[in-house]
Amino acid sequence: MGIINAVMVPHPPIIIPGVGRGEERKIQATTDAYFEAAGLVAGARPDTIVITTPHGTVYADWFHISPGAGVRGSFAAFGEDTPIAVSYDEEFVRELAGLARSAGFPAGTEGERSPALDHGALVPLYFLGNAYGGAKLPPVVRISISGLSFAEHYRLGMLIKETAEALGRRVSVVASGDLSHYLTRSGPYGYRREGPQYDRQIMEIMGEGSFGSLLEMSESFCRAAGECGHRSFSILAGCFDGVSVKPRRLSYEGSFGVGYGICTFEPGGPAPGRQYLDAMRPDRPTADKEDPYVRLARLTVETYVKTRKKPALPTDLPDEMTQRRAACL
Repeated sequence: MGIINAVMVPHPPIIIPGVGRGEERKIQATTDAYFEAAGLVAGARPDTIVITTPHGTVYADWFHISPGAGVRGSFAAFGEDTPIAVSYDEEFVRELAGLARSAGFPAGTEGERSPALDHGALVPLYFLGNAYGGAKLPPVVRISISGLSFAEHYRLGMLIKETAEALGRRVSVVASGDLSHYLTRSGPYGYRREGPQYDRQIMEIMGEGSFGSLLEMSESFCRAAGECGHRSFSILAGCFDGVSVKPRRLSYEGSFGVGYGICTFEPGGPAPGRQYLDAMRPDRPTADKEDPYVRLARLTVETYVKTRKKPALPTDLPDEMTQRRAACL
């Protein structure tokens, strides 16, 4: 057993009829695709559903796995108080946390700030509940993204896959995440040219299952695009490490100025997977792709921790950074 399928889905609360109150009809293609993706999961009869979310308990350097026997939540914050309840797969959580601990990987159940279901998990759970016709869902594992690199999120996906295989579980993965928030000037967040560029690229990459390209995207470009799902999608990618994937692009819309993309993935035969990480040096971004501000911050912290002194400024800083430094002197 192991990963039997995965879906990439958005999480706009407005897509829930009790929240959207008719506005959800403006993204009908997304709604239709969501029902199809949820139906794929339900039809495969997974033992466990793993949901990754950008809106749970998020840390810069730690992946939080929700602990406990289960949780309840609702869209009350958005004007809809119908409850949603799920049980957690406690055995899966223990095994995953144990594997992470043995590997020295920063993931576990410690650090919970609020047990409540976030909307990054609630929206997929609404559609999954519909796909199950009101029957009880399989146990869930809810995992939050972190501020660590895309490659480290991919590594977490590998651990999820290893856990599923070790326990003999049939596991479906739901990667929750919106795309760019900067698609239109009339949207709630405004427009940046990186927004439409990011959405075109990510839908092509995920629609083709080109996970190597997913990991190679610049973090600075992704930040400029205002995405929230890239790390969630990177976890999904890691869940297929070592196997080929059969991807399907179901829909893409940006009607409200935020990108909503839905793709599904099923495993194929064996294929090289770790070449993605080997090519990237996953311990940190390569020098030519690392944002210069991040590189300078990392150099400063590492040097101070090791020597208790400030580092000499690199000679290859962009002119903009050099000028800003001079203006501050």
